[in-house]
Amino acid sequence: MSLRARLQQPEILVAPGVYDGITAAIASEAGFEALYLSGAAVAYTRLGRPDIGLTSVTEMTETMALIRDRVDLPVIVDADTGFGNALNAQRTMRYYERAGASALQVEDQTFPKRCGHLSDKSLIPSGEMAGKIAAMADARASDETLIIARTDAIAVEGFQAALDRANAYIEAGADVLFIEAPRSGDELRHVPQKFNGRVPLLANMVEGGATPLKGAADLEEIGYSIVIFPGGIVRALAKTAGEYYASLKANGSNRPFSDRMFDFNGLNDRIGTKDMLSLGQSYEDKS
Repeated sequence: MSLRARLQQPEILVAPGVYDGITAAIASEAGFEALYLSGAAVAYTRLGRPDIGLTSVTEMTETMALIRDRVDLPVIVDADTGFGNALNAQRTMRYYERAGASALQVEDQTFPKRCGHLSDKSLIPSGEMAGKIAAMADARASDETLIIARTDAIAVEGFQAALDRANAYIEAGADVLFIEAPRSGDELRHVPQKFNGRVPLLANMVEGGATPLKGAADLEEIGYSIVIFPGGIVRALAKTAGEYYASLKANGSNRPFSDRMFDFNGLNDRIGTKDMLSLGQSYEDKS
């Protein structure tokens, strides 16, 4: 089922954040219907840096292609600001679409951007962002590839300005609306009251961020169609990695940590090594 078709269903779509082939595979095996390739998660893991616009379009495209080679699920991809002006945004659309993206999320920050839950952001004019959205719509090869318009205006210009920008982005051709970082339950509820029935709405849950954490069922009840958990997997793995390395340094062995990790065979079972070797053998020269 395409992402566009899935969003016609009443049940909210939960898209966990992933950043490489193994996280995508594990999330797929857990039963999720779609994934979210987080630019923040790629910055955290590939660069070991914060989400402040350091990742490039080529790094994100390469990551998307590797994930598409591993899983068949729809993938929503963080396209940041489109990595430049409207022409750059068109190029990003072409790159991502060829790499297998199902939807591109583009935002109205200046370039380079910042994480939506960091302070001191700045925005491009609303009309410039509307032009980017229209340019991306013109560049896409398939109407099944969705454009998710994100506005960061709440933290910069206020809540009403965010609503005004969101309305302009829908008129420019956005398929899904993402108003980033509502600061209260009232603001979170007001977005569906304003826009529900026009386009699907996306909510972003960030542990420790500006928005009160809500579960998928609560967000569905107030009118959201998609909820993403973009960086949760990195925060979970980073905490575990810190504990693992501390244990190894203190003990000089992995034995004390063994109940919290796969052994060699366990990981190979999880990633399907036996099946892949068997498939390779089926193509060997039989003469």
